[in-house]
Amino acid sequence: MEFSSVFAMLIIGALAGWFAGKLMEGRGFGILGNIIVGVVGAFAAGLIFPALGFSVGGGFIASVFHATIGAVILLFLIGLIRKA
Repeated sequence: MEFSSVFAMLIIGALAGWFAGKLMEGRGFGILGNIIVGVVGAFAAGLIFPALGFSVGGGFIASVFHATIGAVILLFLIGLIRKA
């Protein structure tokens, strides 16, 4: 994996984490925590969604959309675990 690919994934994950924090108001971990969750969510979405056949196309916007969905799901699951 090239440096530019890793850098792009970090930028997309950071945006996705910020969006997910805004969407899941009250379940976030602050800006830095949400960015980390966004990066992990972007990675998880990159693995899971293609295996399920879910695709909205290519490009930057589609990548942010996928990563945001992954981060929202991850924030939801972490919130459930944290409440238990």
